[in-house]
Amino acid sequence: MEQACTLRNVLEKGERASMGVWQTLPGTNVSRILARTPGIDWVLVDCEHGNIDDAAMHEAVPAIASCGVSPIVRIPDMQGWMVKIPLLRSAEEARQIVAAAKYPPQGQRGLGAMFAMERFTERHKPIPTMTEYLQHANASLLTMVQIETQEALDAVEEIAAVPGVDVLFIGPYDLSNNIGHPILNGVMKPELEQAIDRILVASIKAGKKCAFYASNGQQAKEYADKGFHMINAGCDTLLLEASLQSCLNAAHGTTVGH
Repeated sequence: MEQACTLRNVLEKGERASMGVWQTLPGTNVSRILARTPGIDWVLVDCEHGNIDDAAMHEAVPAIASCGVSPIVRIPDMQGWMVKIPLLRSAEEARQIVAAAKYPPQGQRGLGAMFAMERFTERHKPIPTMTEYLQHANASLLTMVQIETQEALDAVEEIAAVPGVDVLFIGPYDLSNNIGHPILNGVMKPELEQAIDRILVASIKAGKKCAFYASNGQQAKEYADKGFHMINAGCDTLLLEASLQSCLNAAHGTTVGH
């Protein structure tokens, strides 16, 4: 099962930053388009801010997995291979999250995995049995916590040290708002840059991975060069809007939208 986890394999090899994309629109065709894009290691199914309900999430996860790409689910649900938790505030919350995500003895997650085994994609047959799934699930699951509050920033070294937390994911927009230095017109203030650097250092010191939500490919490259291990390179809705606007600009012979 661990071999099926593309993201985990890339992170463990450590040869390059792992690039992924955000899915906010429902539909398995959207999932597959994103997952089949060359260079994508993971697709995050956003059930927090995206237009994706529980049923759509259950369809998106196997669609992404069938393309050999790792599905990540940002709660309020937890059926992906990886679970990403927003708005963390303390190390104690991090410990509770790990307990909820892992099966005993590492955690307290209930076993009701009627669909989980087939989520490990037909490309990696044979599909594991329930017993095999239970034996390997904890090792296959990545638990990510978002550092995007002042409280989490203040406790970031303690949070990074929590066993079972695999990735500290920086949400720069909420983090900037919560520390009182919002991103305005795309400009990141020095105080935010310092906070981001602190999170990266704390992650590496604890032997964990650090991830960053970049707004575009250029910014993704910048943060890969800084040493971040996992980076969002785009969002379906923003990419669709930008691509359509570029197409219409060309059609109209203009440089700005009407």
